[in-house]
Amino acid sequence: MKDIKWIYAMLVFLLSEAQSIKSGTNQSTSVNSNSSAAHFEKIHAAFNLGSEAILTCSNKTWKDMLFVTWNIERNSKSCRIGYIDNGQKEDSCEDGKSLQNTSSSQSYLHIPKFSKDDVGVYKCNHVYKGGNENVEFNVTITVPPRLSSWLETKDNKTVAVCKAEGGNPAANISWSHLGIRNASILEVEDPQGLFTVESRLELLEGMDKEHLNCSIRHPSYLEGQKTLALKPKKGYGSWLYILTVVVIIVFLAGVLFFVLKKLWRRCKLSESSPSKSPPTEDVEEVEPYASYVQRVNSIYNSSADLYT
Repeated sequence: MKDIKWIYAMLVFLLSEAQSIKSGTNQSTSVNSNSSAAHFEKIHAAFNLGSEAILTCSNKTWKDMLFVTWNIERNSKSCRIGYIDNGQKEDSCEDGKSLQNTSSSQSYLHIPKFSKDDVGVYKCNHVYKGGNENVEFNVTITVPPRLSSWLETKDNKTVAVCKAEGGNPAANISWSHLGIRNASILEVEDPQGLFTVESRLELLEGMDKEHLNCSIRHPSYLEGQKTLALKPKKGYGSWLYILTVVVIIVFLAGVLFFVLKKLWRRCKLSESSPSKSPPTEDVEEVEPYASYVQRVNSIYNSSADLYT
């Protein structure tokens, strides 16, 4: 019995594949052939980074299912996850994805933690009693952008800027003032597939700046959108002026310190050097006259004694 069901399922699958190739359209297509219904559909799905992802391609229950296969193509890599009602399973992905069923026994593909590596094309073929369903999911990742807003002055004109950077898909920016027509939008995509959107609004003279704000819509926001107030952008003019003054003060202080240090060294040297004394003359030592006469008399007396 199971072999007959398997052959029947394969015939339905081949018939649906042939009809899908023939139709070649993005819209849902239903074909009746030998009481079998084939359904083809393309769906775009986006999931937040790190979130749980669930893909469902049929509302049929397990009791009506003959087999289900998921062919997954991502980053030039392909794998397959499948299940047949006789209990046979197939999983060449081996990355945590699995086939599960809801409380009402409906089959779905479960991705526990969605990442950039899970972005790709997921083709589901669900064969059941009486027909089959083919659904192609174009799965992308949702990345919340980094938001910023400010007021700047350019050519004596005030410009309001609102920026949503590094998001996927691209954010949508609008302004609180109705009827604004002079706002420009710049959208750029980086090599990683992330989008940066910048809106610049030139403010007219007399326009209320205090209550001006911009709104950013993005699928990653649970509340649907976020609103930012506009504040003057901190320029570099005041900081440059302060830095210049500081540099000048430090330079003058260095020069003053060098001059004072030099003067202090000169004063120190003048205080430590000895004062010059007047030159002394070499004076020949003169023997006192009384001593000289006494010495001569002694010599004379000694000589007289020798002759007596």
